[in-house]
Amino acid sequence: MLSFISRRLGTMALTMLCLTLVVFFLINLEPNLRKLAISQTEMRTTSDQLESWLQRNGYRQNFFIRYGQWLGVVQKQPNIDPATGQAVPRFRFCNEPAVPTYSGILQGDFGCSTKFKTPVATKLFPALGATGILMFWVLATMVPIALLIGILAGMREGSRTDRTLSIASIATTATPEYVSGVIFTVIFASWLGWLNGSAASASQGITFYNFTLPVMTLAIYGIGYIARMTRASMVEVMTQQYIRTARLKGLSFGNVVVKHALRNALIAPFTVIMLQFPWLLTGVVIVEVMFRYQGFGYTLVEAAGNNDIDLLLGCSLVSVFIVLITQLISDVGYAYLNPRIRVQ
Repeated sequence: MLSFISRRLGTMALTMLCLTLVVFFLINLEPNLRKLAISQTEMRTTSDQLESWLQRNGYRQNFFIRYGQWLGVVQKQPNIDPATGQAVPRFRFCNEPAVPTYSGILQGDFGCSTKFKTPVATKLFPALGATGILMFWVLATMVPIALLIGILAGMREGSRTDRTLSIASIATTATPEYVSGVIFTVIFASWLGWLNGSAASASQGITFYNFTLPVMTLAIYGIGYIARMTRASMVEVMTQQYIRTARLKGLSFGNVVVKHALRNALIAPFTVIMLQFPWLLTGVVIVEVMFRYQGFGYTLVEAAGNNDIDLLLGCSLVSVFIVLITQLISDVGYAYLNPRIRVQ
């Protein structure tokens, strides 16, 4: 198992390197650099002045040198003030050193946010923490309800309970977040007045009234999807020979379900649950903008809308890492849940 995890970690590192290289190339295309230069200077700046700004701030260096500087394997060079000839930091509001230094991802330096005028880490990690709170409550709501629905539906295939729960699960899965979010806001915030229609950021305090709607919006889609997978797995397990043998030995239906069917039926849903983490990262982009919750998705939209290159790269790196690490946890957990799987 340790050798398997080591190989997967090596594969993860190589995958992250390749993906970040592609993202770095796409973000640093010429139109994006021109937009960045315009946003950091006056709108009436001439093309020569824009080119001078890009040259002065190092955006005209060789692509692989810039990528190496972002990683932290190539020294960053300070800017030279043309008036005085002295070395000056690239962005003064980030307190960047005015001397050549190794300062990149490997050293924990994610760069400087040109939109928020602050180091990327001071903006990215609090936003990621706020999204982590949201995702925790979504999973705490979504997983138990989905498993319960799937187990109840799969215990007796074809029954009225099975048909009712299956129809409800399909309906929730077919409803995207931006539709369910609007519906919940209209019903619970506008008509009934029970809940607040917007979620405050974590720094402003989270309460039941301003946090329930975004949790419901994200959870409702995942509940249907996980419930359908659990139901299918439960139906398959309940038709196995060892389940019939346990029933013939006189065990009650409840004991058969809890002691024999449940563990085997949860193997496939476990993988699906772990795959919800990448989906939640994309789902929070819509929900956080809709409810004005200042988390990872809100930060990503702000960075993309303002062509904040370093912040976009930081968000991309975090997204890739979360997707890969959840897949690793899923594989390891699957091997432990299913003793028939042998890691070569």
